[in-house]
Amino acid sequence: MEQLNPQIEASWLEQLKDEFRQEYFLQLKQFLLEEKKHYQVYPAGSRIFAAFDATPFQQVKVVILGQDPYHGAGQAHGLCFSVPEGVKPPPSLVNIFQELNQDLGIPVPKHGNLEKWARQGVLLLNATLTVRANQAGSHQHKGWELFTDQVIKALSSRREGLVFMLWGNYAQAKTEIIDSSRHHILKAAHPSPFSVYRGFYGCRHFSAANERLVNSGMAPIDWNLST
Repeated sequence: MEQLNPQIEASWLEQLKDEFRQEYFLQLKQFLLEEKKHYQVYPAGSRIFAAFDATPFQQVKVVILGQDPYHGAGQAHGLCFSVPEGVKPPPSLVNIFQELNQDLGIPVPKHGNLEKWARQGVLLLNATLTVRANQAGSHQHKGWELFTDQVIKALSSRREGLVFMLWGNYAQAKTEIIDSSRHHILKAAHPSPFSVYRGFYGCRHFSAANERLVNSGMAPIDWNLST
């Protein structure tokens, strides 16, 4: 599979080159080859590493962790929680925009494409980078989590002053591989409709992230997607 050999941004390739030689990654490639013979897989091959391509290693300032890509047609494009323009924002993303509005007064955007955030240094990382169409979680425990854990470990050990926004129990389990003496960890409930009222609304993570970035001498994120 050509796009997994791997077509990934150069600075990330340098950081992760050893992973692509690991047995688990070779098995993951074989799994994906078989999946594509029988099923539709999202996102498109050229978009699997889109989060890395949009946010080179040294440009990362904020990390938002998702679980796996959206599994509906046309939704997944390689950035967690994001959908391409012209695709209706899913409920979790709508709730993220509502919190952004409450936190910073930013108007709710008319689209769900988060590439503007990514280009400013927000790594929008799913733990699992592919999914079978219409089957949530179908590519979990096939090797992707081993790979993305190494991404988090590389950022934790080789960068300083990053802000990790961990929403929900799944993301918060990654706390153990983040050095909290070097980085800022913000935790809240997941923005899904099932848990948004359990502590996502009112978490004010967007203003908190900017405050920590400024205190670390970095430029804040312009979270407004409408400008």
